[in-house]
Amino acid sequence: MSVEQTLVLIKPDGVARGLVGEIMARFERRGLRLAALRLLRFDEVLVARHYAEHIGKDFFPALKEFIMSGPTVAMVLEGDRAIEIVRAMMGATKFYEAAPGTIRGDYANHVTRNLVHGSDSPAAAAREIPLFFDRLID
Repeated sequence: MSVEQTLVLIKPDGVARGLVGEIMARFERRGLRLAALRLLRFDEVLVARHYAEHIGKDFFPALKEFIMSGPTVAMVLEGDRAIEIVRAMMGATKFYEAAPGTIRGDYANHVTRNLVHGSDSPAAAAREIPLFFDRLID
């Protein structure tokens, strides 16, 4: 069994709706371990770094406005196949395609305001985690 780490963000809509504890508890109940946690606000620099691949796309201005609209919870979760587990638990990006029982299927009601972000690959996790955490506790 290899321990894998992944970044998870609870976006401003999840924080504003009081879903932080529920979302974190779901991941913990699934057996993932919390390795790092912080509450932050995205600024222009972090938006450009985290969402670099979306700059210039039609939806980017709305995404930028939303992600900067309030606090976000950033966490690093770890466990065997953590990325795959988190992605399955989050559900489809488009809330109306997310299955009941997933975080988005149970709570999301907007395509952009879809509560959570999770790294989609080991390479993405390796790129994203240092954007939010300069070092992790072992």
